[in-house]
Amino acid sequence: MTLLRLALKSARFRRVNLLLTVFSIAISVTLLLGVDKTNKEAKNSLLNTVSETDLIVGARSGPVNLLLYSVFRVGNATNNISWETYEELAEMDEVAWTVPISLGDSHRGFRVMGTTTDYFEYYKYGDETALRLDAGAEFDGVYDTVLGADVARSLGYNVGDQIVLSHGLVSADFADHDDKPFTVVGILGKTGTPIDRTVHVPLSGIEAIHLDWDDGGRSAAQLDAEQALKFDLTPTSITAFMVGLENKAFTFRVQREINDYTDEPMTAILPGATLADFWRTVSTIEQVLFVISGFVLVAGLLGMLTTILSTLNERRREIAVLRAIGARAIHVVALIMIETLLIVAAGCVVGVAMLYGLLAIGRPIVADRYGINLTYSWPDQTQLAILGSVIFGAAIVGLIPALVAYRRSLQDGLALKV
Repeated sequence: MTLLRLALKSARFRRVNLLLTVFSIAISVTLLLGVDKTNKEAKNSLLNTVSETDLIVGARSGPVNLLLYSVFRVGNATNNISWETYEELAEMDEVAWTVPISLGDSHRGFRVMGTTTDYFEYYKYGDETALRLDAGAEFDGVYDTVLGADVARSLGYNVGDQIVLSHGLVSADFADHDDKPFTVVGILGKTGTPIDRTVHVPLSGIEAIHLDWDDGGRSAAQLDAEQALKFDLTPTSITAFMVGLENKAFTFRVQREINDYTDEPMTAILPGATLADFWRTVSTIEQVLFVISGFVLVAGLLGMLTTILSTLNERRREIAVLRAIGARAIHVVALIMIETLLIVAAGCVVGVAMLYGLLAIGRPIVADRYGINLTYSWPDQTQLAILGSVIFGAAIVGLIPALVAYRRSLQDGLALKV
């Protein structure tokens, strides 16, 4: 306890330099823990985007590309699947349910997805969590739409409002389907998935707004919303569809049959396995960030070492006096080590506090822009191991000034060498 009091009093007289050192280490700790936290939350958000869906089927392409456009609304399909092929595959004995997806339009920067009401019944995310409506109901009419939570909040929409879809992914006046507006009939609850940033409409609505469009532009035949309802609005093609099987034991067999389908080239993927593969690809970025954070920590520890070494000359009389009143050389070593560990422990505490402060500020922003839900939780085993490694590294670094002070304390007496 005497050495601890001495260390605290000594630190108080050098508080400005030590506070800067503590802050440097705190930034390093915040970066290390923040990268680990973000990585885990991003992985959980990614892997929980879709569950209880056995297969996703689209036109022939790479598994990751199919996953990205069908689940994350990123990119575009290489081709469409004919409605006849979809109906034939949906009638397979092993298939319990299917959910068709039609993509290609947008609304003020948000992707539009055409589907059926089966989507609200069968789509699950997270731990088999079903979609729920915060307001309104599922779409029923051709020009009804159900908005994701982020769409409604960002654009300020409520049930009963009307919106205009745009042809393609870039909103522009010449591409607007303004002659066939949609009415908001429902708003989904927050899911933390791409669903929050999606405008959901019936497949018949997708067909209706494109009846008088040809090759990316309006044709000579102009049809208003009421006139379009008189036509057969059964889709001619869709972008992809999700499949739930009667028994998961059929998964690989059905996947093989779809991949070998001769009438139309298609790809069937297992969403869980493809998500895991995709994560292994993008996790390289996380590893790079972690290494960079590690270098920042090393820089902080070296800065601490420099600060302590630079003060040893100033403290030679202090150490000599301690020796004169009975302190042993090992006590001098212990004093320096205690000071080092106090600095690093304070840096860790401040770093953790900074992390949770940043979480409080950045959590809604990250959830809104990237769909990653950063949760508050006690440090897990990995994060505790990181903190332990920081303290262990500081103890190793602290041995250098401690041994220098030890050697000087053996050489110095009460008289200072100038």
